Amino acid sequence: MAEIWKGSPVAAAISETLVKDVEELKAKGVEPTLAIVRVGERPDDLAYERGAMKRAEKVGVRVVNEVFPEDIEEEVFFKELIRINTDPDVHGILMFQPLPKHIDGVKARAMMDPAKDMDGCTTGSMAGVFTNTAIGYPPCTAQAAMEMLHYYGVEIKGKKAAVIGRSLIIGRPVAMMLMHENATVVNCHTRTVDVPSITSKADILIAAAGVLRSVKPEFTNPDQIVIDVGINWDEEAGTIAGDVDFDAVEPVVKAITPVPAGVGSVTTSVLMKHVVEAAKAL
Repeated sequence: MAEIWKGSPVAAAISETLVKDVEELKAKGVEPTLAIVRVGERPDDLAYERGAMKRAEKVGVRVVNEVFPEDIEEEVFFKELIRINTDPDVHGILMFQPLPKHIDGVKARAMMDPAKDMDGCTTGSMAGVFTNTAIGYPPCTAQAAMEMLHYYGVEIKGKKAAVIGRSLIIGRPVAMMLMHENATVVNCHTRTVDVPSITSKADILIAAAGVLRSVKPEFTNPDQIVIDVGINWDEEAGTIAGDVDFDAVEPVVKAITPVPAGVGSVTTSVLMKHVVEAAKAL
């Protein structure tokens, strides 16, 4: 039976440190502030927004909700985004994506200062991830996966790591973050031939393809640590589930994160960590 690595103690440890940091900043007259930019009423955006606001309240971060109708004109939205980006009282921005089709997401991201980009969506932030330099911030979910490994005492240096998925939100950035900590990384994707033959040799497996229960026991080995960042809706069960077939894989591996209650619960803590770091950088 595997060790079940839940996210709640990781989130709590991050939040405990942030509370102290926020108190120190406020004593200096600085109130860490996050602007949440949302266009429309997507259920997944609303759910994440609620979670972020609860976490912000716990650590003392101020949240400004910038909500716009889904049919907002592109130029009007761009003007509003520039206003938010240039507001000296806003230390960080979380812009929900994808934006509606009539709004150019590439242009929108280019309008954001990487120093205020809390979820690694700008080109500058991504450059920071790939070059391991302090430009912007990495995507919160990718960093949350790393926070899980750190909290549970995983020695990353010299380990073989496999990442399933190559998105710019999780797959590629987390692969680079593992590499920066001296892991040997293979990034698997839809064109990879015989994925199980690769992942089954890894010490660390990050599942980030976004395909419900696609990772089976043959992808793993008994000494492996499995970090599941997949969030998928299982219509048959009426609940969310990960990329890993948890019931089948859990008896095989050394440690595994569940879905829900795993990496996802750490993500909002990482978001708040980025806001506090941005406020400190002033």
